[in-house]
Amino acid sequence: MAEQKQQKEGKLNIELDEKTAEGIYSNLAIINHSVSEFIVDFISIMPGAPKAKVKSRIVLTPQHAKRLAKALADNVQKFEKVHGEIKSYEQQPPIPINFGPTGEA
Repeated sequence: MAEQKQQKEGKLNIELDEKTAEGIYSNLAIINHSVSEFIVDFISIMPGAPKAKVKSRIVLTPQHAKRLAKALADNVQKFEKVHGEIKSYEQQPPIPINFGPTGEA
């Protein structure tokens, strides 16, 4: 009951420990989904390395995935308003991904 009241008032106490605050570098995201969840794998690929590892996996409900997509689009728009357009660079050659179903990043 106290948690519901706290959320209704817009106050949420979020903790961030030191290790998590450091973050994990990722230069590729693979996104897959089922009827009940979205799975986002964050990967770090190094040039010349024959393989890469998934550094983090986030599992979201479809509703949270949609909210994340909207929040990310909103933040990209705000960033570009201040810093200019983010240019997309096509990777050459394409990165072969050899696990699970094909995803999009």
